[in-house]
Amino acid sequence: MDVTESLGKEQYVVTVLGRTAPETVVVAATALVAEHGLTVTARRQLSDGSAGYGAVELAAEGLLRNQPQLRLRLRELVDQVGVDVAVQRETAARRNRRLFFFDMDSTLIQGEVIDELAKMAGVGDQVVAITASAMRGEIQFQESFRRRVGLLKGLPEARVYELLDRIPLMEGAERLFQALAGLGVKTAVLSGGFTFFGESLRGRLGVDHVFANVLEFRDGLVTGEVNSPIVDGARKAKLLREIAQHEGVALDQVVAVGDGANDLPMLALAGLGVAFHAKPLVRATAPVSLNHLGLDGLLYLLGMTDGDVRGLVR
Repeated sequence: MDVTESLGKEQYVVTVLGRTAPETVVVAATALVAEHGLTVTARRQLSDGSAGYGAVELAAEGLLRNQPQLRLRLRELVDQVGVDVAVQRETAARRNRRLFFFDMDSTLIQGEVIDELAKMAGVGDQVVAITASAMRGEIQFQESFRRRVGLLKGLPEARVYELLDRIPLMEGAERLFQALAGLGVKTAVLSGGFTFFGESLRGRLGVDHVFANVLEFRDGLVTGEVNSPIVDGARKAKLLREIAQHEGVALDQVVAVGDGANDLPMLALAGLGVAFHAKPLVRATAPVSLNHLGLDGLLYLLGMTDGDVRGLVR
């Protein structure tokens, strides 16, 4: 038996990451985790500056006390300096994640498709307000989705497809997906948005599975009608479980990434749930938050160095 196991200690990894990784934050994070029962035993530099990020990984051991309070204290520490600190249990699964799930709007792409369609239809303010309320968890996603799609009725189909060239990928998305493909990791998009955009990402990024909602057209116009089942939070969690089973991947090897309240069920189910540039409710609930880097910052949470990633991307 390992000595630390015999003493009842557990192994953790503390990752400090941002556009830079200030030494003051590393020192302060070390002190904070010590207050909550963890002793830092080793340090590893993950970044070398080539990706424009700073990332340091600290190995720690002990018995972690009051992890929710620790996350809150860490958020208070780093928000003002643009750095994130993530605390994870060190397990075999952390370095062997096999399946990634992503929300689409404001996660894989830099915008909300339905909000952009609403601007085209002249109902932008109404739809943006409903979207924001839903993402904050104030109204049920299914209700909000039906109301928003109904406001799009009559929008020409040709205009809808203009968005494929107008909404850019999230920073770091291509680098992340190339690295994941190099590792043999499967990927999935689970979106409360629309299939026409999700399928375009399948081609651009090599996504393995895409589930979203169908935007219906009749006579070249948006009908404003919604088919069931709508991909909401509960369905995202159900799909995550089904896809993981289909791929033969244990849930502790799954990573889920999202920004809105309807992502919380899948973030809770995954072995690692990451709130990415997320709404306050999601940041406060998810185990890990990434707020100051692009999507490729997720690779540091797997323990990968910039050198590791260079060996995988084109």
